[in-house]
Amino acid sequence: MGTGIAQICAQTGSAVVAYDAFPDEVRQAPKRIERDLKRSIELSKVPLDNAEESLERIAFTTQLEDCADSELVIEAVTEKLDLKIQLFSQLDDKCPPPAIFATATSFLSVTTIAAKTRFPERVCGMHFMNPAAHNELVEIIATRLTDRSTLEAVRKYAGEIGKQTVLVKDSPGFLVHRLLNPYLGEALRCLGEGVADFSTIDEIFRTAGFEFGPFQRMDEIGLDAVHAMNRSIWDASYKDGRYRPHPLLKKMIEAGTLGKKSGRGFYEYPHE
Repeated sequence: MGTGIAQICAQTGSAVVAYDAFPDEVRQAPKRIERDLKRSIELSKVPLDNAEESLERIAFTTQLEDCADSELVIEAVTEKLDLKIQLFSQLDDKCPPPAIFATATSFLSVTTIAAKTRFPERVCGMHFMNPAAHNELVEIIATRLTDRSTLEAVRKYAGEIGKQTVLVKDSPGFLVHRLLNPYLGEALRCLGEGVADFSTIDEIFRTAGFEFGPFQRMDEIGLDAVHAMNRSIWDASYKDGRYRPHPLLKKMIEAGTLGKKSGRGFYEYPHE
């Protein structure tokens, strides 16, 4: 997600600083972006000169201090609340106002994250859909603490990088995952009850006009991420049965079959 966000920002003209605490990730990030740009060139979605210029606009670093002059900081670390709060606490000291902080969390409480910062009025959610570089929708999440000028600036920038935005309030699952969760859950229940196999269910949805079936979508997101999303929305909604996690996901996670990123989920994926 982080590399996808960096890529689309650079493609549309922004100077980007891409930070990661792990050197291996920093070394791999340019390669991932290069592969995606190459595919985009082959599909005539991105001109060759634009792709080359895009990579030149991104500075990759393991030093958080390099983000100090940023006007907008988009956080896209692992979906762990403590980790996000810790990172924003560090950014508080390095990126003074008027810099805006946006968390790309897909289901965690933006209010909880913002409240732990010194300037919660400059914090909002900026939930990109996966893959970030190619999906047009971005949810802008407002907390009770977010200043209107922060939301206006983030929506304006999202438009400049070619995204369609929807403004939502901070609630369990926001809007997209609030709708997605029961859809995926019902597909898992149908599979568990033997109504049909997963490939048949996916084929039905593709025939109906969906780009992906529910099991393809879960493989794309990552089964561990889907399960974490399920648990978060279920807990935050006081155990509403519509959002109850399905035990099949837990078993697949325990087996290490996490979807596309592990090479196997409901489907198998050849290594690139």
